[in-house]
Amino acid sequence: MNRADAAEQIVADLRELAVLTSDEGGAQRLSWTPVWQQATEWFRCHMEAAGAEVSMDAVGNIWAKFAGESEASVVVGSHIDSVPDGGWLDGALGVAAGMGYGAYCLDGKKPKKTLYVVGWVDEEGMAFGKSCFGSAVASGSMTAQSAASLTTKDGESFADVLRTCGLDGERIDEARAAFAARQVQAYLELHIEQAPLLAQNKTSAACVYGVCGCHREYITFTGQQSHCGSPVALRRDAFLAAAEATVDFNKIALKYGAYCTVGQVDVAPNVVTISPGRCRISLDIRCIDKETFQTMIDEARAAYEGRAREHGVAAAHDVLWHKEPVLFDETLKELCRRAVQEETGRDAVMYSAPLHDAVEMVKAAPSIMMFVMSDPGISHCKEEDTPEPALKEGIRAFLRLIEAVLGR
Repeated sequence: MNRADAAEQIVADLRELAVLTSDEGGAQRLSWTPVWQQATEWFRCHMEAAGAEVSMDAVGNIWAKFAGESEASVVVGSHIDSVPDGGWLDGALGVAAGMGYGAYCLDGKKPKKTLYVVGWVDEEGMAFGKSCFGSAVASGSMTAQSAASLTTKDGESFADVLRTCGLDGERIDEARAAFAARQVQAYLELHIEQAPLLAQNKTSAACVYGVCGCHREYITFTGQQSHCGSPVALRRDAFLAAAEATVDFNKIALKYGAYCTVGQVDVAPNVVTISPGRCRISLDIRCIDKETFQTMIDEARAAYEGRAREHGVAAAHDVLWHKEPVLFDETLKELCRRAVQEETGRDAVMYSAPLHDAVEMVKAAPSIMMFVMSDPGISHCKEEDTPEPALKEGIRAFLRLIEAVLGR
């Protein structure tokens, strides 16, 4: 089947998955849940029908193998899970594109290298707050020992969550061993952009050369709660310090053309007639340049410590997560650029602010990503979409990339 016909069928497959695993709110493929199990069974049925050998590893990543002339392999995929009320393309696009290449482009023929298609589990981090969970297990970043103490927000243990799907949490390290045995020479991932940049530039696809570093922390301001009738000049208002620091963070992001986000605010005592004595906020900082990334972290800390002094409150931070910026393989980058240019006529290159499984795969194999336009540029919601002509063009570009790397 040619690339145009394959892209047509891949879009049809994506719509089929959306109908199967969505409700009126959007996609509901939360990892290790019954709907997610429906998605993995859908994957299994499609891949077995295409002649692939299908297996699920010890943590729940679902794999399809198209044996090649060589055991040396190329892995293509993305995450098959979603957030609650998620979009129809987020994650699923990359999985379906890999499936489609194996089913429709190979058409029963052996490639030079073995092709693996993977649907990673819990990229979204919905269960335990750890993003890219399945790929982190495969890369060795997450181990059975480090996962053993994890619990869901409802207090369910890691072992119990996996047990509901017939998996043994104590054996997840076997997924790393299984990945190592695949002799992976390259990892390729297609994903919807999750922002409006390509749509604004009227570009259907782009080579993604790297992913921003991500630093997350909680900052707690502690002052003194007081009656709302107390003199404003004499208050030690924890929320006011937090609010002004938040404005400072935004200025830092604009200064460096990067990202600072305060997404959570917890005020105590949270009473109409009391100026707050305590306020905790989250801070997420992202940047593609390593030196600038650290500068932003340092400037953000100086900002909130300064606001704390101004308002006579204390400030303390608790780091939740820190990942350095990642740059993808240069050889794969050039192949990806060429595939985009040959299909779209545009030499489009960009980086990603959101995290992806490819960030974990960099630790295990040369990796690259490609983005497809998101229009209106929103994700993690049912309104997520890409116009079908742009979607198909982006898929065709990605099929070109797979073909070039696989060496048919």
